[in-house]
Amino acid sequence: MIDKKNGIGKKALQMSPFIVMDILKKAKQMESEGENIIHLEIGEPDQATPEPIIEAAKRALQDGDTHYTPSLGKPELREAIAHYYHIKYGVNVSPEQIIITSGTSPAMLLNFGVLLEKGDEVILSDPHYSCYPNFIRYSDGVPVYVEVKEENGFKYQIEDIKAKLSHRTKAVMLNSPANPTGNVFTGKELKELSSLDTYIISDEIYNGLIYEGEEHTILEYTDQAFVINGFSKLYAMTGWRLGYIIAPPKFIRAIEKLQQNLFICASSFAQTAAITALTECEDHITKIVNTYDKRRRYLLNRLKSMGLATIVEPTGAFYALANVKKYTNDSYSFAFDILDKAKVALTPGIDFGKNCEGYVRISYANSLSNIKEGMDRLEKFLSNLE
Repeated sequence: MIDKKNGIGKKALQMSPFIVMDILKKAKQMESEGENIIHLEIGEPDQATPEPIIEAAKRALQDGDTHYTPSLGKPELREAIAHYYHIKYGVNVSPEQIIITSGTSPAMLLNFGVLLEKGDEVILSDPHYSCYPNFIRYSDGVPVYVEVKEENGFKYQIEDIKAKLSHRTKAVMLNSPANPTGNVFTGKELKELSSLDTYIISDEIYNGLIYEGEEHTILEYTDQAFVINGFSKLYAMTGWRLGYIIAPPKFIRAIEKLQQNLFICASSFAQTAAITALTECEDHITKIVNTYDKRRRYLLNRLKSMGLATIVEPTGAFYALANVKKYTNDSYSFAFDILDKAKVALTPGIDFGKNCEGYVRISYANSLSNIKEGMDRLEKFLSNLE
């Protein structure tokens, strides 16, 4: 007889929701009822995928590029990624170290799957990208949190990490440029992190979206690192679902076997189009980055004028945290209240960890006119609370 009470697996029951998607769901429902909603919650580029990438995909489809590829990915794309990292960062990565995945979420699942055994620990900053702990727990690992402070740009301090290291520590998770903070690690900071006696897993999905200072990859400082990257953010290809892992050579065969069993391979024609993204879209990307930077500067000025700006300005990705502690200690209810009354969708800080309570995340992956309207509505909402 089926046990209806306990029919759902424990891992699924214990997985926390991705709150930003709950906000988006409510916002879409309100729109269906005729409300005008300003979307500043979702981390998805509003830019169109650059035309050369689209044209490359069309050609690939017309040429019958619709079949399985090797599980590691097309050799041509792996070579293009290796060349990209060499030209951009001066690092020598073998194409044999690169695995093409169906987005960065499968990349994380594969990464944790080959690295973790039951009870192994992964150090995370708090705040962090919402889904990291769920991936770690799903892979039978244990997330260990290091609180990072606003005055330090929400970045790790090396002594705080050392205090959390144990014999079960398998990796330190790094995200730069960071979601939700928008802050970027310097080369000096990455070098310091690479000195730790553990693997580094560096989520570099927002690389390229940097507006001040130099851009770096963890691979400049250590070869004992996993890099997770993809095409969703910089190239506005979220729906294409294409990412990759760069891993130490000894892990490649194990990752390949997981890929064969779990995903087989990434989309064939999307892989072909991604080669064009890496080789023919520099001018398009420059325009996209400049557009984001203009929005960033406007948003930061508005947050300053409202007394919500963080101490250290974000210089990467397309997010900014707004400090709303003077208004609430319940960012979840506060974000839904803003949505209901101001018709502006923001992400509550609690989605990113307990240490992000009292903040809301604002995405500037929307038009400047919508950001202006959203800030006007938010300012009016807050004035009614004072």
